[in-house]
Formats: sequence, structure tokens, C-alpha cells
Amino acid sequence: MSSAQTPSEHVFDATTAGFENDVIQASLETPILVDLWAEWCGPCKTLGPMLEKLAVEYNGAFRLAKIDVDAEKDLAAMFGVRSIPTVILIKDGQMADGFAGAVPEGQLREFLARNGIQPADGEAGATAAEAAPETAEDAINRIQQAIAAEPGRAELKLDLALALMRAGQVDPAQAELNALPANLATDPRAVRLRSQLDLARALTGAPSLAELRQRVETNGDDWEARDLLGVRLLIEGDVPTGLDQFLDVLKRQRDWNDGQAKKRLLAAFATLDDAELVGTYRRKMASLVF
Repeated sequence: MSSAQTPSEHVFDATTAGFENDVIQASLETPILVDLWAEWCGPCKTLGPMLEKLAVEYNGAFRLAKIDVDAEKDLAAMFGVRSIPTVILIKDGQMADGFAGAVPEGQLREFLARNGIQPADGEAGATAAEAAPETAEDAINRIQQAIAAEPGRAELKLDLALALMRAGQVDPAQAELNALPANLATDPRAVRLRSQLDLARALTGAPSLAELRQRVETNGDDWEARDLLGVRLLIEGDVPTGLDQFLDVLKRQRDWNDGQAKKRLLAAFATLDDAELVGTYRRKMASLVF
């Protein structure tokens, strides 16, 4: 689609030459939604206008980068596109989420909301609020139906694994992840999910958050309690405090359990979207390791 057909300042055509600056670097300031499409693609003609409409409505909360896969074959190859339309969210310089296929507008709004993207004005916010959010279970059912209809689309299995993890279904998510073909096993979303699963599995049979806090308060050298407390805090959303637990173990007993504190930190970094926070804690870790 030419820029003449996408006049909004929030919608632009992405090219290989400008991709680093226009998408990767720009995503450090504003989330970029990448729409991979082609003129001959029927579903693209349904999804594309909806995405453009939302880009205008959300008024700068995100920008829409349109990539014609026929004109920009290198970019299509970089994303490993197997079917179109495919939509990828770029935040903080990296792939954060995505989906394949045309979906209803309500699901587009839910996708944006799930990734922390809200309309920039009150009227649009009211419209978005009226759209019923998709629950994790609804997402699982929707993706399973899509797989049944198109069993050859392997990327849907990654979407299913991610949805299962969001629903807290660790073992099924692991099974779907293990079954991915080689080209998807290295997808950034799959790599992140693998780290999330590793952390979640550490809590199998672990004490509650309150019990772990009590153990640490009673004995500051209870490295196992600190380790599990850090994981629990990460999973429950108190990320800096969780990372601090691992740093404390690294500082005071760096070789405990074969250097597990460093491994935990690296696994946590792989699951986080906050590039600034990750950078801060990477520097803290490096000051203790080197």
C-alpha cells in the first residue's frame, strides 16, 4: 500500500533501508505494530483497514508500519513469515507479541490492551472499554479452533503455547513449545516463553510468598528461600524486588547451587520487556561477576 493510501501520520510504509531507524529505534519511544501484507491477500484487505483505523483512533499510542511482503522480501524473510496477514508488535527494540490471520476488531483492541497500549484520548478509551476483553481461556479456544481449521499453520501452535502460559497451564504450554518446528523454536517469542517456563517450574511445590518472606527474615543466609522468593516476586509482578533477591545471593554467595543466581538473572532478563530495567540490572550483575 502506497503512502498516498495511508495518509495518517500514525501509519507508514516500512522498507528494508529504513527499518532500523523507522521501526527498531522508533520502538524505543513508541510501540510499532508491523502489518505484513500483500495486494493479492484477501484477509489482508479486511485486517489492514481495521489496523489503520485503530492507529488513527489511538492517536499516537502506537504507530502502524505496513510491509508489502512482495516489495520487501528481505523483511518478510527476517520475520520468518509463513502466511499473511501477520502482525508483529515491536516494543523497546524487540519483538514483544504478534498473531497471524485476520481477527475481529474486538480482539485487536484486546491484543493492544494486553500489551499496555491504550487509546490516547478519552472518547477512544470509552470505545475500547466497551469491547469485551478476551480471557486467556477464550484465546485458547479461539486458537485451537484456528488450528483445527488450518492444521498446517505451525505459527498458530506458538500462539497456543503463549496463550496456555498466560492461563497458567505450564505443562500444556511446555508440550506445545516442545512440538514447534525448528524455524519457530528460535522465534524470539518462543525463546522468551522457554525462559518463563523455566522460572515457573522452579515454583513447583514451593512455599507461598508469605512463607518465603518469613524464612528470609528469619535467616538472611537461607539462599534457597531467597532464590524462590525472587522467582515468586518475578512471577507475581514485583520485578525489581525479585531481581534484587538474585543479586543479593550473587553478591554474598555467588557459587551457591552452581551459580544459580546468575542463571536466574539471565533467565529473568529474557522474559522482560523493560529494556531500561534490564540494562540497569545487567550492569549491577556485571559489577558483581567481573
